[in-house]
Order: sequence, then C-alpha cells, then structure tokens
Amino acid sequence: MSDAATPSGSGAPSAREVWGWVARGEVGLAIGIVGVVVLLILPIPSFLLDTLLTLSVTSSILILMTSLLIKKPLEFTAFPTVLLVTTLFRLGLNLASTRLILGHGHEGTHGAGKVIQAFGQLMMGGNFIIGVIVFAILILVNFIVVTKGSGRIAEVAARFTLDSMPGKQMAIDADLSSGLIDQDEAKKRRKDLEQESTFFGAMDGASKFVRGDAVAALVITGINIIGGILIGVVQHKMPVGDAASSYTIMTIGDGLVSQVPALIISIAAGFLVSKAGVDGAADKALVTQLAMNPVALGMVSAAAGVLAVVPGMPAIPFALVAIACGFLAWRRSQDAKLPAAVDVSTLAAPAEQEEEPIGAALAIDDIKIELGYGLLTLINDMEGRRLTDQIRALRKTLASEFGFVMPSVRILDNMRLATQGYSIRIKEMESGSGEVRIGSLMAMDPRGGQVDIPGEHVREPAFGLPATWIDDALKEEATFRGYTLVDPATVLTTHLTEILKDNMADLLSYAEVQKLLKELGPEQKKLAEELIPSVITASTLQRVLQALLRERVSIRDLGAILEGIAEAAPHTSSLTQLTEAVRVRLGRQLCWVNRGEDGALPIVTLSPDWEAAFAEALIGSGEEKQLAMAPSRLQEFIKGVREAFERAALAGDSAVLLTSPQVRPYVRSIIERFRGQTVVMSQSEVHPRAKLRTVGVV
Repeated sequence: MSDAATPSGSGAPSAREVWGWVARGEVGLAIGIVGVVVLLILPIPSFLLDTLLTLSVTSSILILMTSLLIKKPLEFTAFPTVLLVTTLFRLGLNLASTRLILGHGHEGTHGAGKVIQAFGQLMMGGNFIIGVIVFAILILVNFIVVTKGSGRIAEVAARFTLDSMPGKQMAIDADLSSGLIDQDEAKKRRKDLEQESTFFGAMDGASKFVRGDAVAALVITGINIIGGILIGVVQHKMPVGDAASSYTIMTIGDGLVSQVPALIISIAAGFLVSKAGVDGAADKALVTQLAMNPVALGMVSAAAGVLAVVPGMPAIPFALVAIACGFLAWRRSQDAKLPAAVDVSTLAAPAEQEEEPIGAALAIDDIKIELGYGLLTLINDMEGRRLTDQIRALRKTLASEFGFVMPSVRILDNMRLATQGYSIRIKEMESGSGEVRIGSLMAMDPRGGQVDIPGEHVREPAFGLPATWIDDALKEEATFRGYTLVDPATVLTTHLTEILKDNMADLLSYAEVQKLLKELGPEQKKLAEELIPSVITASTLQRVLQALLRERVSIRDLGAILEGIAEAAPHTSSLTQLTEAVRVRLGRQLCWVNRGEDGALPIVTLSPDWEAAFAEALIGSGEEKQLAMAPSRLQEFIKGVREAFERAALAGDSAVLLTSPQVRPYVRSIIERFRGQTVVMSQSEVHPRAKLRTVGVV
C-alpha cells in the first residue's frame, strides 16, 4: 500500500500528511529554527553550506526590496522577527563554516565550499591583505554607520511614538464621540496605533541584534585566521605563507558572505524606520521630494558645470550631471507653469469646492468637553475606566432614562485650561467646570462631613459636597472607614451627567423630534400623522416634550404623550395645559419613578392655606393666567418648602410636593428657581393604585 493510501487510523502518518504539516506556517518556522540550532551543534557538508549561504544572500535581497516597496512601515510589522531569525541563521552559518575552514582548510581554498572561495578570491584580488582591509571597512560601515544610525532612528521613533499616543488616542475618541467615525473605524485606528507603538519598540530592541552580529563576525574572523594558521602549520605541517594565504582567503570569504547579507538587512532596517513619516514607497522620498524643486536642480546643474571646466577635473562625468540636472530643472519649471495656461474658468469650480465654506465656521457643538493637558491620560485605558467608554455608557443610560439619544460628545484639549482642569460646554456655552487629580481618588463621607484623611480638601463639582483628593495608597484605609471613593474619570462623568440632565430640554432639537416620530411603531405613527400638522405642529410637540424634560420626565413613552395631546388639543392650544394633560396620562410612570424604597410615593402636601393663596394670586382669564404673589409671601413659601424637605431628607426620604392641578405649574415655576430637582406633582397625576406616604406639609 502506498503512503498516500495509508489510512489515518493505521498509526504512522502518510507522506502527504507530513508534507501538509510542513506546509503550515508555524510548523515550517519551527523546523527552520530547529535547523538553525542544528547548525550550531552538528557539522554539515560543504555543498549544503553553499546552498544555505545562497539562501542567506537572496533572502536579504528580498527583505531589502520589501522594505523599499512597502507604503508604510506597519505593512512590515514582522521585520523585528525577521531580523532576529536572519541574525541567528547567519550566526549558525558562521559556526558551520568555521568547522569546515578549520577542518578542511589544509586541502585548499575550496575546503569550505565554492561560495566562500568565490567571495574570498573576488574581494581579495589575489592579495589577502587587501581582503582583510576591505572586510574591516565593511564591518565598520555596517557597525558604526548603518546599524548605529538605524538603531538611533528606531530609538527616537519609539520614544516619540509612545509620547504621542495620548494625543492620537484622544483624536480617535474625539472623532468617535462626535460621530465622524463609527465604532469599527475607531477599533481599526486603535489597532494601528497599538501596532505602531509595538513595532517601533520592537525595532529599537531588534537593532541590537545586528550590532551584536557585527561584533561576533569580527571575533569569528580573528579566531579563524589565527586558529587556521596554527592548525595548518602545527598539525598539517604547511608552510606559514601557504597556511596564511589559504586560511585567510577562506576566512575573509566567510566573513564577506556573512556581512554582505547583514549589511543589506541593516540598510533595509534603516529604510524601514526612516520612512515613518512618508506615506508611499521609497521613490516618494527619494524622487518625488528631492527632484521636484527646479531651483535646487538648477543650482546642482550650475555647480556641476563649473566643476567640469576646472583644470584637472574629469570633464565628462560633471558635464553629464550638469546636462541631466539642467534638463530636469527645465522640465520641472515647465510643469510648474502649465496650470497658468489653462483657462481660469475651468479652475474656478474645483477651487470653490476645495475651499471650506464660510458657513462651516458657524457650526455649534451641542456638547463639548475641553480637557487640560494633564487630563489627556483620561482618554487612554486606565484600568478599565476610560473616559470615552464611560461617556458612551452614559449616552446609552440617558437614552433609556429620558427617551431620546443624546447628541455626540466632542472631546478637545484646551491649553488655556489648568493642567488638570476641564470645562463642559452646552451649545458652546460653559455649563460647568472643575479639576480632577490624576493618580488620586476622591473620597467623600456619605454622612456629608469632611473626610478625616490627609489630602486636598475640595468640593465635589456635581453636587458641591465636601470631598478630599487622597493618594491611591490610602485606598484601603478610606474603604475601611466607610468613605465613598471615586476615580477622576467618574468624577468628570458624574458632573457631565448632572449637567446633561439639567439641559436635556435644550438638547432636544427639532431634528431629534422628527427622528423620534420616524421611529414610532405603525399604530403610533398613524396617530402622529393624524395629529401633525392638522391638530398641532411639530414645533408645538417639541415644546411639550421640552417642558417634560425640563422637569426630568422621560419622553420614552411617546405614544402615551401623543394620546394625551390628542385628548387635550381640541379644547386648548395652551402649551401649559397640553403639558399638564400629558402629565396626567403619564401618571403611572411618574409615581413609579418617584417611589420610595418601600414602594410607596413619599409626598409633602401643600396646605389648604397655601392652595388658596396660590389660587387667589392667579390673575387673568382663560389660558392667559399669571401668578402675581407678593414677594414677602413668596419668601415665606420658599422658607416653608425648604424646611419641609430638609426634615424629609433627614428622615431619609426623597419626597414629592403634591398640589392641586390648577396651581401645579405655578408652584413648579417658583420651586425650580431654588430646588430644581424637586418633583412637583398634581393630585390628578397620582395613579389610583399608587401607595401614598405623607412625610410633611408646607
């Protein structure tokens, strides 16, 4: 039975299976590395060494051509690994050739193989002293010039790449938050950024292999020459001159055949790291950028022409350079003049398209966060607390809580801010600002007192509570004392959350309302088509929704809101009355959202005296009623509300002020000026099945 027909269950694998395994990349690489190790241990015949040396030279040329033709360094991210493998391969070949030189050098210059013999005779030209000098110069060029230069470039590139990562990451996250790119594009850019930093960091370390290879080649060459002469003279009784000539030719040939690929790969490394800022193949850096200036080419032509007529100088080479550069300068100058001959009318349209319209300067960012330079690290991953991830989660939470998707948040740096300061802007106007401390934690006492731990005492920016920035090393002590700990990114996000909740009404634009209407279900969309625009306009609906959001009422149940408007619209066109009708329809939602831990709705009722006082203070008729209460009475009312709600807060209740339907809008208009987060409900908004628990009276 043939190998191909051997069944898989018979034990030994077939030849086809073996070759299939070898064809796999990881198996082939493993076999290659094992082969390099074998070169370090076992001797090989000269014909196999010739084959491996040929592979070394040709592979180095392939690496050089790849480095020249790629468009950007990240297309060759495997270069550090290739550099390591080729260095180990050459060292293995050096050791294998050393065995052949020392073991068969007495047989003649062919003892170490034909490749080494050819390199030695070609470079030495019959004089081994010339070969030694050429080899030494080649070592110096590779070690001091090419390798050292490319290593320095890789080191600086790695340093600047790591330093610029926060800014690049911030730009990616800002584009993602502003909607300029999607999540997939952001992931791709982050991956490219990570690969770039890893690549230049690896190149910085991998360049040390080439320098070590050059040193090893120099040492191996000295050992081979001295050891070979001693072996030839002492063991094989060769004349000193013959031994020196034979062993030197083979040793220098071996050194050259190793250092030529090393030099080629060093040049490839130099090209790769030096084209980090050039997008395109190497011809863009060497031709497109160098040969595009006609003035520079003209100066080169003039200088070469002057040198051509200097006595003693070879005229022909300089004359040829002068003519070539002069012709190229003339062609470039003609190309530069070419657009002037084109009709101006044909260029007007593209110029207008390329110029940014003036109207673009009028664009306003709905939500913008400006960060000081010291807060750029918040954009990067800080143990899973990255600011952009928290903002993304915040947008999702607010969409679920309030019923519409918040506009994208744009994040920018602002050098005018304090180093660790930030500013939150709504429609370009500053709505809040503060400072956080990178590397510290904000500790707060849940009882409202000052934290008794060494640190910087401040006020929490969102609610104004006393807080302290403590060192991260004091985290365990603060936790043991029962303090609440918040990291810098969460402090900023919490502040942003409260600002957004206060400005939800302003963020609900006409376009967002249209988007909500388009996303309605079939039945609800039919109701919306009957209402808009025949009964109410879309602008009126927007104002009703904004009035609800101003009191932090969710508009997620848009169908119930439309039903409430449809019920009240035939009887009134007042925005206040329409809003009150919608609130009645949302009674179940209001009672559920404001319920206490025991499931009951904690209420602070308005006394009959104050009910009557507000009713009597309403002037006007019909839908034009306004509140006209004496300032002294208003101050008395404000004082009573504060006292009642402070008593409820001390008892652990977040109460709701309950009024009659007639005065609720006017009571709310007063309370929102000094207790904006206080919920004011009318008696008609209380769901029949809601449990009530009275906690105070105003």
